[in-house]
Amino acid sequence: MYTFESRVRYSETDINGELSPVGVINYFQDCSTFQSEDIGVGVKWLEEKKRSWLLSSWRIIIDRLPRLGEYITVGTFPYGFKSIYGYRNFYIADESNDLIVRADSVWFLYDVVTGAPQKVTEEHMAPYVTEKLDLGMGDWGRRKIILPPNAREAENVEVRPHHIDTNRHMNNAQYVAVAAELSGVNNRDIREIRVEYRKAARLGDILHPLIADDADGKTIALSDGEGSNYAVVRLMLRQ
Repeated sequence: MYTFESRVRYSETDINGELSPVGVINYFQDCSTFQSEDIGVGVKWLEEKKRSWLLSSWRIIIDRLPRLGEYITVGTFPYGFKSIYGYRNFYIADESNDLIVRADSVWFLYDVVTGAPQKVTEEHMAPYVTEKLDLGMGDWGRRKIILPPNAREAENVEVRPHHIDTNRHMNNAQYVAVAAELSGVNNRDIREIRVEYRKAARLGDILHPLIADDADGKTIALSDGEGSNYAVVRLMLRQ
């Protein structure tokens, strides 16, 4: 288990005075990055090995969003490796140690030279201590997100420098930021976020959004305009 303490800053809040869902994802990414840095297999180490961990999918359950000024604990633990994949849970706990946000995620090891997935080797696994704790998320099966047939087009979005991270790709959180903004939903109404990352968007790429509504929420596909998706985001809403 790896944790760090924080306090929700004004710069991280939305119009409700609460940590935004994108802020949640940023905390999770920071937490896993801090762990990797602290055990010696961080960004620089991966660069030297010509490798990178890329996110394949998220499932994030939001019981409630922490408020401005609230003290929180952010935690993560990898719980397994298989073939090219690594599996990792996350959570945010409040001052009473109640879990208020929980997440499961699937990552894959990527060879930055060949541009292909790479089987996870012992040197990538050994520094991590894997454990499995029950976060009460159930078995979600990682089923593929399907875009309903009633999808409508939305205004295109160009990938700008502020979207890009050290991998020279659009950062994981930025896909969700774009999708949430296009959906028009209030952050407080989001109870679950699922994301599948299909293809990395780079600086200057154009995202062609498709949005579909159903009884449980909204699905947003960020397409390349040629039949493939960069990411598909599912926002499930409170009833």
